[in-house]
Amino acid sequence: MRLFIAINFDGKTKAGIGKAIEGLKPYAIKGRFTHMDNLHLTLVFIGETIKLSQVKEAMDELAAPPFPLIIQGFGRFCRPGGDICWLGVSENDVMANVHAQLSASLSQQGFVLERRPYKPHLTLGRELVFKDEFNPGEFQQTIEPMQMEVTKVSLMQSERIAGRLKYTEIYNRWLSEEEAEN
Repeated sequence: MRLFIAINFDGKTKAGIGKAIEGLKPYAIKGRFTHMDNLHLTLVFIGETIKLSQVKEAMDELAAPPFPLIIQGFGRFCRPGGDICWLGVSENDVMANVHAQLSASLSQQGFVLERRPYKPHLTLGRELVFKDEFNPGEFQQTIEPMQMEVTKVSLMQSERIAGRLKYTEIYNRWLSEEEAEN
């Protein structure tokens, strides 16, 4: 199984992100945009594993309160074959702590995780090639900041079904003020 731990979005936030994707599409000559049902914010990428019970155990050890997630800003990673475009996520100490706890717990379980610093972002599209008139700064001005309360983290399975990538929640962990205080 190919797994990752993520924050899934409520309907209002998904609609806001979808609006940003739809606003970006007319500027693209080619590329692949994220499907609405696959929108998420990755907390920890695990990769291929059969150790499902160890991942669930690491999630069950998590002690964190619910927290606000603020999505704002637009950026892109320029690549020769086309850009990766994303929305930014405001720094959040609780979310950074959730990432750190999960990473430490999974590492103790023997998982080999990415060593790069955690830079949360929401991918809008990949391999995007833009028309000459596309102005990233002007486009960013069209994106309204979004906020939602994060109340759980989800274990997601990534699989290709009929040629299309599909992410499915297979487990979750609710965040709790009480457990975070202990």
